[in-house]
Parts: sequence; C-alpha cells; structure tokens
Amino acid sequence: MSISAKLDALPRTPLAHAPTPIERLNNLSAVLGGGPLYVKRDDCTGLAMGGNKARQLEYYFGEALEKKVDTVLITGAVQSNFVRMAAAAAAKLGLDCHIQLEERVGDAGADYRQSGNVLLDRILGATIHTYPEGEDEAGADANLKTIADELDSAGKRPYIIPLAPGHPPLGALGYVRAAAEILSQVEDLDDGIDDIFVASGSGSTHAGLLFGFRSLDWPIRVTGVCVRRNRDLQLERIANRCQEIARLLDMDNPVTSDDIRVTDETYSPGYGKLNDQALEAIDLCARREGLLLDPVYTGKAMAACLSHVRGTGKNQSTLFVHTGGTPGLFGYAKQLPLSEQA
Repeated sequence: MSISAKLDALPRTPLAHAPTPIERLNNLSAVLGGGPLYVKRDDCTGLAMGGNKARQLEYYFGEALEKKVDTVLITGAVQSNFVRMAAAAAAKLGLDCHIQLEERVGDAGADYRQSGNVLLDRILGATIHTYPEGEDEAGADANLKTIADELDSAGKRPYIIPLAPGHPPLGALGYVRAAAEILSQVEDLDDGIDDIFVASGSGSTHAGLLFGFRSLDWPIRVTGVCVRRNRDLQLERIANRCQEIARLLDMDNPVTSDDIRVTDETYSPGYGKLNDQALEAIDLCARREGLLLDPVYTGKAMAACLSHVRGTGKNQSTLFVHTGGTPGLFGYAKQLPLSEQA
C-alpha cells in the first residue's frame, strides 16, 4: 500500500487551505548575497489566522469526530498557536474546547498574557485553565486528563490532544501528507531546492516532513531549528517521532540517523525568549518582503536559515517553511524592532 493510501485510510477532517503557495524572496535573497531563498507559506492555511497546526489538527479532529466526542482538550504555552487553532477548529466543528495554558516563559508582561493568541482563545469561546509548570509535558498531560475525567463525570464526551511523546503522532501525519504537496511544487520552481529549514519544537512538523520526503525517495536536506530544547534533546525527539510515525502507519521507517539535521544556533536564551538573531530576522523579513515572522518559532528558525543562505553559493537554493504564529507578535509588542516616527 502506498503512503498516500495509508494516510487516506485514517480519519481526517479537512481544515487547512491547501495547497499553500511557495514564493521566491527576491529582495531578501539580494540582501543576503547567497543563493535564492524561497518560502512555503503555511502561515496561510486559514483557520483563525493560519499556521502549521491546521494540517496537524486535521487528523486529531478526524479521530475526535469518529469517536463522536463533544469536547476537545489541549495544553500549550500561554501564547500557543496550537491551542488557538484547536479552539478555532472546535468552534468550526461545533465542539466545546478546554485549553490549558502552561507557564513556560515567566513574567513577560501584560501583552503576553492578554493579547495575541490569548485574546483569540477568548474570542473563540474556549474555556481556559492554567498549569504552573512550563517544562513538564507529562505533568501537563496528566492535569489535562484530570480535567477530562471531571468533564466525563459531568456527562460530557471529552477528547484529549496530548503534548508529551508516547502517543500516536496523529499531528505529524499532516506533514507527511504535506511532503507530497511541497515536492510537486518544487518541481515547477525556477531553481532546484537544495535545503529546507523549519522550526522544530514538538517535532511533528519537522519529523512529518522528513518522513514524508524519505518515503517519496526525495533526499532533500531538512534542517530543524530548535525552539524548545537543545540540539541533543531534539535529535532524540525527532528520531523517536519518526519511529512513532512508522508504527502508526504500519510501515518501515525510511528515515536514518544521518537524515536528521538539527541546529540550536539561534535557540538561546530559551523558549519564547527573543535574541538579536531573531529580532534581525523579524526586521529583515518585514521590511524587505512584507513577511511577518513570530518571536517564538519562525523568527528563530528564519534566523538560522538566513545564516545558512549567507554562507551558500549563488547556485544553492533554500526553502523556508513558514509555520505561522503571527498572533504571537502582539504578545511581544514591547520587545520588537519598530520604525521611528518622523
């Protein structure tokens, strides 16, 4: 059975506006002085301001609807894009949504706690819970299970979208599927793509793409840029996630250890905390291309991508996968580079 047939055999609810376009960043390419830079616009997937989570949620909500649930629960950081888009998908599909916001960043100010994704969570009608620990995935999931048990006792039919590893990686399947979309688009570009850069946090997008490309026999280099943990931990996470995808699809894992490329060169000082490299990337992309990056994921991922492009020859082309996160900009308003007023 082909991988496409295996994906089609699993329950899925279409949520993303796909295919999303690939654009050539001419102005930015000229400034960097390296080879051509392209962007895959997965910030344009629709669903409450878009982002990569739309593709991931298609499989979670597909399973949820098959199980005839009436409530979905999810956990994430205060400015979580996944949480925001899950709340949007639940609203679209007529389900209740309970979200749990974890303390991962610390005291980041009023904007961080009230604007951006948090504002959208409230507008979308989600019930909001909090969890005090930011680096305790298992604990966050366990607390979510407690909330689900309470809802079940009250007569609801809850469904949990888990955070920690060890669960079937349904979200990663969205990017196993997206790999074929990207491959077909790349074939029509003026330049052949040599490298792909993508933010690597939970690992579902990074591992899903890598698994999908290798299952299609495309040996493209895929570099995941750490945004949540250091390189060594992320290497292990991506390797495990690829194995989990293989088990879920009941097929051999086409990804080898040599395929897994991870960098943490732009990660410091930690999750959700800006640095000069990310600020430069946000500034350059906005002012040269009108392209908005977020401070947590795409700002740091693009920073590593820019460093790579600066060091490439003119005949080397790079594709950046834009995973969205635009609402997060409003949560970091006081930390961002802004134009001086005349």
